[in-house]
Amino acid sequence: MPAFASVDAPFERVRRIAVLRGGGLGDLLFAMPAIDALAATYPGAEILLLGSPVHAAFLEGRPSSVARVEVLPVARGVRDVPGEEPDAVQAAEFRARVRRLGPIDLGVQLHGGGRHSNPFLLGLGPRHTVGSATPDAARLERTLPYAYYQHEVVRGLEVAGLAGAEPVTLEPRISVTAAERRAVAQHLPPDDAPLAVVHAGASDPRRRWPTERFVSVIEGLLDAGASVRLIGDAGDRPLASSIARRVEAGRPGNSSRMSVVAGSLSLGESAALLAAADVVVANDSGPRHLAQAVGAATVGVFWFGNVVNAAPFSRGRHRVHLAFTVTCPVCGIDVTQVGWTAERCEHDVSFVSDVEAPPVLVDALQLMATNSPRSDSPGAHGSRNRQAG
Repeated sequence: MPAFASVDAPFERVRRIAVLRGGGLGDLLFAMPAIDALAATYPGAEILLLGSPVHAAFLEGRPSSVARVEVLPVARGVRDVPGEEPDAVQAAEFRARVRRLGPIDLGVQLHGGGRHSNPFLLGLGPRHTVGSATPDAARLERTLPYAYYQHEVVRGLEVAGLAGAEPVTLEPRISVTAAERRAVAQHLPPDDAPLAVVHAGASDPRRRWPTERFVSVIEGLLDAGASVRLIGDAGDRPLASSIARRVEAGRPGNSSRMSVVAGSLSLGESAALLAAADVVVANDSGPRHLAQAVGAATVGVFWFGNVVNAAPFSRGRHRVHLAFTVTCPVCGIDVTQVGWTAERCEHDVSFVSDVEAPPVLVDALQLMATNSPRSDSPGAHGSRNRQAG
């Protein structure tokens, strides 16, 4: 794949690469194309991901370019955990643990503008460093100016280019294991009915589409003969259950074709269920990004600013519905000024409530009619087998 930005000369004698990328599932997925590029450029090097607990749990036993995950300590701007303060002892133990693995020849900073992440990476003593930086961040050996409004995948690939790594893929790809597929077989439709998977949550409340819109779309999917599964983590289960109750009240008798699996599946099992879906409808969230990475067709609801940073690149299999909210609906503050220095009001109202349900349903039905991941032969809703792994 040709590089779309300048690529510097690779470093010599690189045996161990440490990639700093904390955050959630989506953050990991956005970083994977850059990690794959580094692996292709330095095929003999071990890639160590300095990441979060969810990264370690998800990548364990899964084929990827990452050889090992070391879980970051709680550290300001690197791994912030509500209710927990940074601990100097834990930070020292982390540095010692990483150093015991051997010298770091190349440190790659993929975690934001570098105010906190650049010093953190430099503290591990890598021989070479690359990454992005705001004007007030510590400088690395090779640095890319940090601008908030850039797609995270592209930003990561540009950073990898500083280390001489050309892109090998533009979109993240994740394999689903046979064990994970077996584990979710019980949740698949027992007949040839299409499967629609819905995720109504998001870590940021401002990215959550109103509940009644999800209810409307699910009702339309059920009317079209689909089976619907509502996914998410344990924190999403109350919302998913509330939506299911409202759908059942409006469409009595559909409970056999709709179920809430939020909180009952591991992240890997969720990936397998997403890979089996004919269509996934979701907010701009980790599960939507995961659905794309395992090959599912998706319909996503996005605030327009986040489209720049996180939306899928293609539209044939990934439909994006945008809300053009520019001020907080409560206090009127300008919400287009985002990033580290932007003022954040305290209001957690939806920024995507302007997106109506009918066009989302239209796209979901269209994609559902042309995708069948569970069949190799032409049928009522498609013929392509794209099961990952």
